[in-house]
Amino acid sequence: MPRITPVNLTHTDAQTVATLDAVKRKLGMLPNLFSTLAQAPVALQGYLGLSETLGRGRLSARQREIIALAVAQTHGCEYCLSAHSLMGKGAGLSAAELLAARAGKAADPLEARTAELATQVLAQRGRIRDSELLAAREAGLDDGLILEVVAQVALNVLTNFTNNLAHTDIDFPPVNAAL
Repeated sequence: MPRITPVNLTHTDAQTVATLDAVKRKLGMLPNLFSTLAQAPVALQGYLGLSETLGRGRLSARQREIIALAVAQTHGCEYCLSAHSLMGKGAGLSAAELLAARAGKAADPLEARTAELATQVLAQRGRIRDSELLAAREAGLDDGLILEVVAQVALNVLTNFTNNLAHTDIDFPPVNAAL
């Protein structure tokens, strides 16, 4: 049972309804996360703006999903684990790769370093050691990609914290946080 209920589209402002309709057209459904965030339209707009902008960045869809899964696993966000497992499949991640991503790992060296950097940034609140930053650079992450990883972590912290606080009803094939 949600602790913060999704907005009722018949009782919200026209701009929020239009935004949620656009999300539904783009995704083919209106995930509960979006209608929950719509309780604070500025939070919804902030999320959508950052998500859209980061989607045009240099990190691939696979890399973004690996980061999302690693962050969601760290926070035990079953909503995000469920959503990003489905999205990760769509980005080409196999079942084994989905599990590895949740553990902050990947077979591909660049994807592995991306996942590792994301989990380090998260665990250490950005205060990673020089050696960890050097390892990211040696694996092929330049400063721009490093900052995109940080931004992806921040985006996913927003959704994880929202869902964990709100107890958002999962509207994707459910994934248990236990590995």
